[in-house]
Amino acid sequence: MLIVTKAGGRVLEKGLPPTVAEDVKRIAENNRFIFIHGGGMEVTDLAKKLGKEQRFVVSPDGFRSRYTDRETADIYTMVMAGKLNKQVVMALEREGVNTVGLTGLDGHLLRAERKKRLVIINERGRKMVIDGGYTGRILDVNTGLLQLLLDSGYVPVVSPIALSEESEPLNVDGDRTAASIASALRADILVLLTDVDGLVIEGKIVSKLSPGEAKGILPKIGPGMITKIHAATEALDKGVKEVIIASGLGPFPISSAISHQGGTVISNG
Repeated sequence: MLIVTKAGGRVLEKGLPPTVAEDVKRIAENNRFIFIHGGGMEVTDLAKKLGKEQRFVVSPDGFRSRYTDRETADIYTMVMAGKLNKQVVMALEREGVNTVGLTGLDGHLLRAERKKRLVIINERGRKMVIDGGYTGRILDVNTGLLQLLLDSGYVPVVSPIALSEESEPLNVDGDRTAASIASALRADILVLLTDVDGLVIEGKIVSKLSPGEAKGILPKIGPGMITKIHAATEALDKGVKEVIIASGLGPFPISSAISHQGGTVISNG
């Protein structure tokens, strides 16, 4: 079985939790496994220390994202590829997991189209168009490289930085990166770990959804969960069998999600 897991920045706030690292070791002993990490909070913290103010924008569809100019792209690459990726690699290596840390720049792993413009909602609630900066939309995944690593018994640890057509680093969303990789490899399961127990509607965890139901609830949820729901439905539309949104903060969080002991399961079945 191929399992793709992405852990968000809040899960990694104090490094990769030992419970996650231990769980990866258990699962990877009998399955193929790919780990994608976020880390936006670390990027924001370092940018502040360097005196670079961060700007966040919201699209008409409710997506909240970091506006990435050239200087921010450099900081983003430094944190994601240099610090966080290697922290995750070291945490897994301590558990005896054979890992290879990668960004989308390595071996053309993730090729993306640079967004030329962004449509956002300004402070007055009106649409406006701004330059796209160094934000990208993934076009292609080098599945051959990932298969080579998986066939050799490694767990790829992927940082969401993509290579533009002009060979520049682009900020790509971690959830959408995980969905792109899972889709390209026709993964059996995609797990999106976050700091909440799943999708919450009217104070209750939604345990199961079809892709159609998931798309229908988008107007009822906030920016953080919107991206995960979009990523989930994209993956399911492209051949992934099941997507689970679950907390990454409890014991054996990935195993628990896979066995449906918590979280929100989205599937076609």
